[in-house]
Amino acid sequence: MTGEGALSFVDTNVLVYAFDKGSSPKKRVSTHVLQELFVTLTRKVSQRCASEEALAVLDDLTAWPLLVVDYVAIRAAVELAGQAQLSFWDALVVVAAARTGATVLYTEDLNNGQEILGVRVTNPFAA
Repeated sequence: MTGEGALSFVDTNVLVYAFDKGSSPKKRVSTHVLQELFVTLTRKVSQRCASEEALAVLDDLTAWPLLVVDYVAIRAAVELAGQAQLSFWDALVVVAAARTGATVLYTEDLNNGQEILGVRVTNPFAA
């Protein structure tokens, strides 16, 4: 758990599980995560959402602080991917989390407990 004032960052997969109709403290999210969430909810889950329904989910999530992914973030992700042996997409999520000042990144795509760029990876589904 994070402290009361600590910031957290949420990866797409955590949001997909929350909103996937077939699946049973304030966070930060990047525009990349919102884009990926929309595509996943409307095209990749077993019970797809209509575009309007997925858009409503995105509208709700914009109440959270957003980080716009710009070229500086993309370039940093390319460098991090090479240094830390991550996929570009995982590196972009880590960079976005670090740029928001988050201390925790909720994702199942990286190693639980790993720290990258000062952000601690937490898998909310780890037993």
